[in-house]
Amino acid sequence: MTVAVVRFGGSNCDRDAVRALEHIGVDADIVWHEDGLPADVDGVVLPGGFSYGDYLRAGAMAAHSPIMDEVRDLAENGVPVLGVCNGAQIGCEASMTPGAFTTNASARFQCEHVTVRVERADTPWTAAYDEGDVVTLPIAHGEGRFEIGEDRYDDLVAEDRILFRYCDEDGNVTDDANPNGSRGNVAGILGERDTVAVLMPHPERATLPELGLTDGQGVLTAFA
Repeated sequence: MTVAVVRFGGSNCDRDAVRALEHIGVDADIVWHEDGLPADVDGVVLPGGFSYGDYLRAGAMAAHSPIMDEVRDLAENGVPVLGVCNGAQIGCEASMTPGAFTTNASARFQCEHVTVRVERADTPWTAAYDEGDVVTLPIAHGEGRFEIGEDRYDDLVAEDRILFRYCDEDGNVTDDANPNGSRGNVAGILGERDTVAVLMPHPERATLPELGLTDGQGVLTAFA
């Protein structure tokens, strides 16, 4: 499989994503957003960073880049697409997933390790885990609070589209374990197809053994 890691002006996790994917045996290349996607792409990563300097809202301008029309077309055809951190914000702004990521409840940039609970283990992104597993991943965001209307949140729950929730080390979903105030402790959700996912924590930063944490490998094996 060849994965395109889309680079926007301000992306800063694109090379991290390529290195992590290559570590698990997946071919990956950085694609500049103005150049469009290659014809032979089998997967797409929208990486973290600060696309367009988070001007207007995080991810808002990148969501209107012409390459996102191509990304949406691939997603509608079942090609796996993963948005991480700023990529998650772009994915929501591009209406690939519902809701929005807004300013953290603390109004501060949060950079730390968190624990998240696997809510579903029957998706490409979580097939390497068991339901209820607790996974440690890094976060680094100022606008990571997932917000969505109450009715639409209820729909997400009913449709079983919540992928990860922030939790404590024992898997308990609590207010104290929520680093940014996300509704329902949501850390990651699915699109209309389970081949599309966005999440605020960084699996690519928890993949290389030399960095001391490998819990994120399971997410990226969706591309393997």
